[in-house]
Amino acid sequence: MKIAFIGQKGIPAKFGGVETHAQELAVRLAGFGNEVVVYVRNNYTDKNIQKYKGVKLVHLPSIATKNLDAITHTFLAIVHALFCRYDVVHFHAIGPSSLAWIVKIFSPKTILVATFHCQDYLHQKWSFFARSYLRFGEKMANIIPDRTIVVSKLLGEYAEKKYHNNPMFIPNGATIGNNKESLKLSAWNIRKKKYILSMGRLVKHKGVHYLIEAFKQLEDTNRLPNNFKLVIVGAGSFTDDYVKYLKTISQERDSIIFTGNQTGGALSQLLSNAYLFVQPSESEGLSIALLEAMGHSVAPLVSDIPENIEAIGEDGFSFSNKNVDSLRDKLAYLLNKPDEVENMGKKSQQRIAKEFSWQSIAQKTDRLYRDIAMKKEK
Repeated sequence: MKIAFIGQKGIPAKFGGVETHAQELAVRLAGFGNEVVVYVRNNYTDKNIQKYKGVKLVHLPSIATKNLDAITHTFLAIVHALFCRYDVVHFHAIGPSSLAWIVKIFSPKTILVATFHCQDYLHQKWSFFARSYLRFGEKMANIIPDRTIVVSKLLGEYAEKKYHNNPMFIPNGATIGNNKESLKLSAWNIRKKKYILSMGRLVKHKGVHYLIEAFKQLEDTNRLPNNFKLVIVGAGSFTDDYVKYLKTISQERDSIIFTGNQTGGALSQLLSNAYLFVQPSESEGLSIALLEAMGHSVAPLVSDIPENIEAIGEDGFSFSNKNVDSLRDKLAYLLNKPDEVENMGKKSQQRIAKEFSWQSIAQKTDRLYRDIAMKKEK
């Protein structure tokens, strides 16, 4: 089958859960013998990369502002796609899915699929107008395509209740890793199992400020083990003011380290050697960062929002959402329970291997395309 992905910033993924999802899925679909094309933004993917692990990349421009980047690129990708006779056009995220109707009207025989990754309008960086448009995009993602995919059971229940459709649950995935090398750690002056790790975009709803405050309180009351640090992996996404705020509240704290975005060997070493992974987010879809940490046998401590609890099941720890005291006290407890934390890390990795395999996710997606094709042929 000839398959196009539209909506993601690009691949190879530098940051972003949608980008990681698109990359892992596209590569495996190509491995099944499909011809897979991913539309990428010029401000994200190096123009010299024309192919990635069997996946063809189509580079297109966009208006690179917070409100127009995704939608302008999506429109150009759709126009291009209409002349390419794809068997499948697969939209990722609700913003880009707002334009799925164009494919439906001008190429009705094309198999149209959208993945509902997250209720993006809940994120605090968006204006009232942007949130309203994202809600419209959510509606389009759920009523226009031949089938909507949801990455969490909670999103599925929400979509079925609100839009009376029949979404298919295919979760995000993660890789199983165990990179015990630690050469890269010296660049940040950190040591194996001597740091707490947080990873993701530095946007307010990810709740990193709660984690920083909890960590500072532990440090100020001498409740941290010697030379223990907090490592924050990620960068902003049109959120420079929030990133500046995080660094301001971390000033003169050598124990709080911002690494920026990391990939490849550096990221795998940071994950594999962390003592604990903390996900303090106020809202999520199904966090790939969290799943990746679990896949690297790092015990997770998460805010008790339903999406995080769905991800960890019984194989992780939780604290009260938005509650610095609850997070601080749970951290203090776990820092003194290394055996319990290590055992939970092993259990979390087993959960990923069983429930969140990228290979299985790709197989289910490929099967969905073919089931839709058979129905359209009748």
